[in-house]
Amino acid sequence: MALPLSDVDRFEAARPRLEAIAYRMLGSASEAEDAVQETYLRWQAADVERIEVPEAWLTKALTNLCLNQLTSARARRETYTGQWLPEPLLEGDPMMGPAETAEQRESVSYAVLVLLERLSPNERAVYVLREAFAYSHREIAEILDLSEAASQQIFHRAKKHVAQGRARAASGGTGIEVDQAAARRVVEEFLAAATSGETQPLIELLTLDAIAVGDGGGKVPARARAFEGALAVAKFLRGLFKPAQAKRDLAGGSPDLYATTANGGPAVVAVVDGRVFGIMCLEQTREGIVAVRSQVNPDKLERATERWAAGGFGTPVLAKAL
Repeated sequence: MALPLSDVDRFEAARPRLEAIAYRMLGSASEAEDAVQETYLRWQAADVERIEVPEAWLTKALTNLCLNQLTSARARRETYTGQWLPEPLLEGDPMMGPAETAEQRESVSYAVLVLLERLSPNERAVYVLREAFAYSHREIAEILDLSEAASQQIFHRAKKHVAQGRARAASGGTGIEVDQAAARRVVEEFLAAATSGETQPLIELLTLDAIAVGDGGGKVPARARAFEGALAVAKFLRGLFKPAQAKRDLAGGSPDLYATTANGGPAVVAVVDGRVFGIMCLEQTREGIVAVRSQVNPDKLERATERWAAGGFGTPVLAKAL
């Protein structure tokens, strides 16, 4: 049965917030869209007139769907080929949601999304609802059927785990927020070093404990284990950016490399004939680049390609780079 227009409008007004919650919960734009669509179907089947606070009802329904998805996802990721990384979102993607506060921006950063994978489903839900959307512990308790005290304990535990992960990753430093201009400068410097054919320029940009990891999903070659340490990462990157016919064959052509931001941080975007072939997210700290995370699984780049087609990302830093 079709919903009255007013009820459809109420749901559509909530959709951007629901998508932003689901993306942070799941680390996947496509799965977030599916969860929101399933929430709509439940809203459509509900007796809407008896729902006193639609926002709370929708958030609860969505969160429970995401919790179920996270539980099943853990089993699937145990058999995932290679490393599993979140789906990156390019500059301006509305699914990133609110960005008024440092906490909101941090909660959708690529580095934090990686760390959220280590949390239990309940920890992730409480962290996202509290840190990114400022729900009170009373509201969270009602959404998750917990006591307020339990919500507070779970939040403090989750926040501690994330903070510890950030501290380890950044050697005690903190991430740096960048705008488009600053991101381009970071990427330009990185690409100049990566394409120099030498390791030393890269080593100078990296922290001593830098890592490099990629997600090919079994569809594009990617190392199963991370490279660790500045020297190992520098050698890997030097080889990665060395032109070769085999790389062009794999990508379907010679990619143009662009500088932009993904999830708020500097990113290299490789584009072949309008298709995003890969997104390399650079985690920049005051000490240097601490992590290079590359998403090349084509299933996780479909939304990025759609957004790329809309334009507005400027000219490439390097044309026909490989």
